[in-house]
Amino acid sequence: MGDVLAGFHTVWEFDTDSVLIRFERGIRTPKLLQALGERRIPYEALAGVEKTPGRHGTVVLRAMPRPGADPLADAADGRLRDGCDPYRLVLPAERELLAEYYAERIRAELGPDAGEPAERHLVAAPVPPLSFKGYDGKASFDGRAVSFRWFWSGASSAKWKAGDQRFAVEELTGVHWSSPEAPGGHLRLLRRGTDGPRPGAADQDPAAVVFGRGYGLVHESLPFAAAVLAAVRAKAPVPPSGTVPAARPDPGGIAERIRHLGELHDAGLLTDDEFSAKKAELLAEL
Repeated sequence: MGDVLAGFHTVWEFDTDSVLIRFERGIRTPKLLQALGERRIPYEALAGVEKTPGRHGTVVLRAMPRPGADPLADAADGRLRDGCDPYRLVLPAERELLAEYYAERIRAELGPDAGEPAERHLVAAPVPPLSFKGYDGKASFDGRAVSFRWFWSGASSAKWKAGDQRFAVEELTGVHWSSPEAPGGHLRLLRRGTDGPRPGAADQDPAAVVFGRGYGLVHESLPFAAAVLAAVRAKAPVPPSGTVPAARPDPGGIAERIRHLGELHDAGLLTDDEFSAKKAELLAEL
């Protein structure tokens, strides 16, 4: 497309196969958006786009990611305030017709699987190393393992007895993030051999870090959760080929996947051999 649509704090730049969402820096821009900087969203990662009236003489254009396409959206799971939604563009009301025009342009680019969950992440995750301070400990992620170091001032006796923790990505099946802006906010790692979050309170679970006022801030803990989730899915077993007929991907989609693999490789989530093998597989599809 090559067009640019500028709103309050956010700019959408349209390309032939994706939209680049850039977030301005400034005191009025939510810290999460500042931390993200910019995000390239392939059209195949979107389920749709909607235009709705906004507040105080504005109109809102919001893209909707497919489940499973964006690790950040998957980790947030609908718990973000509207102002922190990275898929939301707020425009003056007088630009409503322009907003509808671009909404239709995006809808025209959606693929046949737009209504279905994505089988893999199509949007790049924040790149480790990442860390943040919770109320009861510090969480760190180096791309290979998550580490929790407990604080004497906040950690429960159960966590002190368990000691500082380190969980390799291969041990995990996912991560559950509960916003620090809501009561009981925490980040909990989901480990193999369990069907969901461990029972019991997060402050008693050595696989969880508790948030609190001024701790586990959204702009720090949510990108952390997204990076862990992306690493877990990258290490997940790949289903046998041929089990589900797949449409031949377009070159633009393959190029985006190779770029994402390169980011995972640079972050140390894929070895040289794994990166070369997966890249060769993708090129063979052309």
